[in-house]
Amino acid sequence: MSRLSDRLQALGERDRKALVSFITAGDPNLDATVPALHGLVAGGADVLELGVPFSDPEAEGPAIQASSERGLAQGTTLRKVLEMVRDFRSTDNDTPIVLMGYLNSVLAMGWKTFADAASSAGVDGLIMVNLPPEEAGELKPLLDARDIDLIFLVAPTTTAERAEYIASKASGFIYYVSLKGITGADHLQVESVAENVGRLKRVARVPVLVGFGIKDAAAACAVAEYADGVVVGSALVNTMFESAEAPADIPDRLAAQLGAIRTALDD
Repeated sequence: MSRLSDRLQALGERDRKALVSFITAGDPNLDATVPALHGLVAGGADVLELGVPFSDPEAEGPAIQASSERGLAQGTTLRKVLEMVRDFRSTDNDTPIVLMGYLNSVLAMGWKTFADAASSAGVDGLIMVNLPPEEAGELKPLLDARDIDLIFLVAPTTTAERAEYIASKASGFIYYVSLKGITGADHLQVESVAENVGRLKRVARVPVLVGFGIKDAAAACAVAEYADGVVVGSALVNTMFESAEAPADIPDRLAAQLGAIRTALDD
């Protein structure tokens, strides 16, 4: 089992909801990322999701798209993101790290080269927004052999038959997109999440986590009632942007922000 699967299984055995945090690598500068990751762990993150900046995102709202642009302006590349993971691993060998991005950067590096580099750096999972299961035949076996989970997304518009197929190919967890739209949207519909996640959990062999539109403790708790965990992204990315002039404050600000959500979930 991967470090990610081990963590999620342990949380499930304790009936504790998983809290996943997302930030974009290289935003607001290259040196801020690793301290920010440690700050998120201090705030209660169970899993760290680290965005690989990409110039043409398909699912990102204004906040995360802008963070990608800032990360790219800082010279952030996939290789530099892997170096950040390696740096983080020098003092934290326990917290799972999932890279989230788009297939183009992995294709440019090459399947095996990427799989070897990600494993060596300490990556535990990968979300490629534009990689459906049918097209993962070359990459997935390479990741499986290195205990890296390839995580797929399910949307509100996914048919029941399609969701069941995705669930049959899933590892690590299934990322359920809570709404029809982009990251950071503010039209979260808990009733729809409850219905669709309930249906998905009946066929899933791995935990189902929910992201998109979860900005605060209230939204996280509402969704976590039905899911195995939640993903918080845009709200954290905004905090990093607001702290760009005082990057030394970022870890503490993130720890406090995520800590409020962690406390609410635990209560």
